[in-house]
Amino acid sequence: MTCAVLIVAAGRGTRAGGDLPKQWQPLAGRRVIDWTVERFRTQPDVQNIMIALHPDDIEAYSAPEGVRTTQGGASRAASVRAGLEALEETGCTRVLIHDVARPCVSAALIGRVLGALEDGARAAAPALAVTDALWTGEAGRVTGTADRSGLWRAQTPQGFDFADILAAHRAYDGEAADDVEVARAAGLDVVIVPGDEDNLKITHPPDFARAEAILRGKMDIRIGSGYDVHRFGEGDHVMLCGVAIPHERGLQGHSDADVGLHALCDAIYGALAMGDIGRHFPPSEPQWKGAESHVFLRHAVALAREMGFGIGNIDITLVCEWPKIGPHAEAMRGALAEITGTGITRISVKATTSERLGFTGREEGIAAMASVLLVAQ
Repeated sequence: MTCAVLIVAAGRGTRAGGDLPKQWQPLAGRRVIDWTVERFRTQPDVQNIMIALHPDDIEAYSAPEGVRTTQGGASRAASVRAGLEALEETGCTRVLIHDVARPCVSAALIGRVLGALEDGARAAAPALAVTDALWTGEAGRVTGTADRSGLWRAQTPQGFDFADILAAHRAYDGEAADDVEVARAAGLDVVIVPGDEDNLKITHPPDFARAEAILRGKMDIRIGSGYDVHRFGEGDHVMLCGVAIPHERGLQGHSDADVGLHALCDAIYGALAMGDIGRHFPPSEPQWKGAESHVFLRHAVALAREMGFGIGNIDITLVCEWPKIGPHAEAMRGALAEITGTGITRISVKATTSERLGFTGREEGIAAMASVLLVAQ
């Protein structure tokens, strides 16, 4: 399954107050649109992000790397269709359609929608059951009550089989409350997944304060650092950051001695306050002898996710005289992106020498330093 996200951001949002449309207004140190886009950029299952913008905003918006924009329409339905048409060339098989004014969407909620699609649903959307009493009213007075049974409060992102929802929008005439209405008009069965009370839609001025409180409450950030060393010995290659590099000697260790991955593992475990790589994979245990180090790194990343954290960015420095790292740095970034599920634009691999000083200068081994930022999801 290849998944794209379409963020609808072409509206003018006058009910929210302020001199700018709500998506461009400040929120907890950033703009609303920046928070919303970032929520999906950190999702490893999302391959493409498209934003439908108002024509006046196309030139002014500087999209982050990997994010594309297209011109929206005069209505929400028109904007969604324009975004879907622009995404068709990507070959995506699934799409999540999300309102830019919902910047507090969680990774867990996104995962529930994607999970429903993976389980075979052609359409899935989050919602919350209505639990409050419902009244009718007029002129500031209650005029009656309404039955709340079977009523739901709809949210986004709403997920669909891409071909189905594109065909549904092409066939739909007029405005719609959301994309579920368009899907149902085309005969699609929509699965309801549990929504999230924090996934509010900014509509009125007080909503900014509530959204800021939610976002600041979730800004649990962890920083970890790792350091590792392996000596040279017999061999014809070295493993560095998941890439085999031909060399006249190999690195020695209980596993494959990938000094870069080991340092990164320690950085992640350290940020989680969960010890180091030796605690989780003791070298005294024979099953780890000769093990490929990506096994250790996948474990560290999975543990971070279990504890509610995603990777913000990775920075690794390799210290050695030989082999030269520059020609292999991009391959290393790609390997790290695949292993960790992190966007390659968030991964740095660089190298330095120790000016012929110390054990690395004498070419006795290679050292690595790693830093990682973990962000609560």
